[in-house]
Amino acid sequence: MLAKRALSIVGGLAVIGWPFAVWLVISYAELHILLPILALCFVLRLCTLRGKTGALSRAFKGLAIAGAVLSVASIWMREAQLLLWYPVVVNGVMLALFGSSLFSSMSIVERLARLHEGNLPPAGVRYTRRVTQVWCVFFIINGSVSLFTCLAGNVHWWTLWNGMISYLLMGLLFACEWLIRIRVKRRYE
Repeated sequence: MLAKRALSIVGGLAVIGWPFAVWLVISYAELHILLPILALCFVLRLCTLRGKTGALSRAFKGLAIAGAVLSVASIWMREAQLLLWYPVVVNGVMLALFGSSLFSSMSIVERLARLHEGNLPPAGVRYTRRVTQVWCVFFIINGSVSLFTCLAGNVHWWTLWNGMISYLLMGLLFACEWLIRIRVKRRYE
């Protein structure tokens, strides 16, 4: 249990630290030694997800595989610029996950809300569907900017956006949604 928890922490740190590690690898040729470590972090992340089911777990497994593949391809092709594409992949996978759930009986946000709240009133179902739509818009915008930073080839812009600004915007979106959710719940209670 302790080993699995440690692997989970390492995997999480790999995802958060990815932009900075990529910046180091691209900016300093002598740090290409980090590429196998990045690949290993994603393999460890994949190991922590073994046995977990559900759409979100499958998405996280796919992202861990994508991170490992980009790292190994960068080693093999001696082209660290490939690493820049990981945030684009993340946003694409998350958009597909959230967007496809809008065409099912339950959106992904509704599924997550039901884990915490149990049954939801019809207003709660409408609210979670709207939140899912907002996240889809976020992934489109964030993915587009990430794509632009890849194509621009400026590792400083890429690191600023993918290592800081996108995380701040994500946190802001979480915080705003949480505050709105409290107001919506009060109104219907």
